[in-house]
Amino acid sequence: MKEQLKEIQATFVQKLQHVADAQELEQLRVEYLGKTGVLKEILRGMGKLPKEERPVMGALANEVRDALEESIEGKRQELKDRKLEEQIGREWIDITLPGKRPTLGHPHPNSLTTREIIDVFHSMGFVLEDGPEIDTVANNFDALNSPPDHPSRDFSDTFYFDETNLLRTHTSPVQVRTMMKQAPPIRMITIGRCFRNDALDATHSPMFTQCEGLVVDEGITMGDLKGTLEQMVQLLFGPETQSVFRPHNFPFTEPSAEVDITCFKCKGAGCRFCSGTGAIEILGCGMVHPDVLEYCGIDSEKYTGFAFGMGIERVTLLKYEIDDIRYLFENDQRFTRQFRR
Repeated sequence: MKEQLKEIQATFVQKLQHVADAQELEQLRVEYLGKTGVLKEILRGMGKLPKEERPVMGALANEVRDALEESIEGKRQELKDRKLEEQIGREWIDITLPGKRPTLGHPHPNSLTTREIIDVFHSMGFVLEDGPEIDTVANNFDALNSPPDHPSRDFSDTFYFDETNLLRTHTSPVQVRTMMKQAPPIRMITIGRCFRNDALDATHSPMFTQCEGLVVDEGITMGDLKGTLEQMVQLLFGPETQSVFRPHNFPFTEPSAEVDITCFKCKGAGCRFCSGTGAIEILGCGMVHPDVLEYCGIDSEKYTGFAFGMGIERVTLLKYEIDDIRYLFENDQRFTRQFRR
């Protein structure tokens, strides 16, 4: 048996020298060290040996097995190193060649509009405020003079979590929070996402971005509101753009108005884009209702104020002549690449 073990080891070493890849190495390992391998077959004859020879042969068999396993591992590393050297020889890089220019991202058109609006109102002394997207029914409706039976409070229009919490339907709760924590004078804007249970089509989305502004001080009049918005329109859309105020009704302002601006396409002549009117609706506004001021702890006999609100997506669609609001939410790079800061 001793001679057989030595012969097995010598034969194994000769075969190992001719192994060319990992697959052949694995086949050789199974042939000699597998469950039905050569070494296992020899060891099955241990029982026929005299008792005093078994320990000696067992130790020798273990030495041979360890030697074979060590040789296999060494060969495996040798094959791995050789493969790496061959790969390095094939895959070389000329570091003197110019590199590939990285692809630069482009600002989203909504981001461009948002930054521009913030810049416009910063230039007029407005401060940017922020608030949570999940707010209370009190801040979203009660504080804004919306009666319990107002259609906007229905489950078909608003996303409720429970009786007291909801996804805000406008950014007006930020105005409420600002008036509750800060004494007049107040001059602020807020921009953020809002949510309404609406369809998703070319002109509507259940999620949208809104910009609202608020001014509260002594002696604030409708003339201040009109002058502020006219300046905003001309800074945002160009000095030739005219604005028209139409009477309207909102629960939280009195009097209230909607503002139309000169159509971009026809410059006021009338076209398909503006339905032949020569003007396009851009925002809603009005003087802050005295009940809203009182709810927020502001003396309506001493202070007055105005507020306005507009959809960022709507302004973006108008500014860049985009005909489908869904383009703004699909994140298609073919679309966003068209816009520059």
